[in-house]
Amino acid sequence: MNKDLRNPLARARGLGSAKEGVSHWMLQRVTALGLIFLTLWFIGTILSLLHADYATARATLGKPWNAVLLIALIVTMFRHATLGLQVVIEDYVHTRWLEVASLVIIKFIAVLAALTGVLAVLRVALGS
Repeated sequence: MNKDLRNPLARARGLGSAKEGVSHWMLQRVTALGLIFLTLWFIGTILSLLHADYATARATLGKPWNAVLLIALIVTMFRHATLGLQVVIEDYVHTRWLEVASLVIIKFIAVLAALTGVLAVLRVALGS
């Protein structure tokens, strides 16, 4: 007995799962988990620098481990935001050209902002 859960029209057209939803869902969860740990580290670092002077703050963020974690936070944050906004746009924007244009604009802005953040961290870390 074949238990096909698709509706008759989808079965007739041969339409099934696009097989992309699971990887998108999993990546959204992995970036969320990463953001939990990275955000806790970031808050701890900021709190430790609360009454520090500029030179101390710059030296702390200039340490390789801190610079790597801060870059990871920036990249993960923008990736997670892009994934979330993509779902919202795909679910609620029903005009195809507007959906595609919105996705392209959001991804462009996210990449540009992430690169700007990474460049800022590298400038502080490398002392330029």
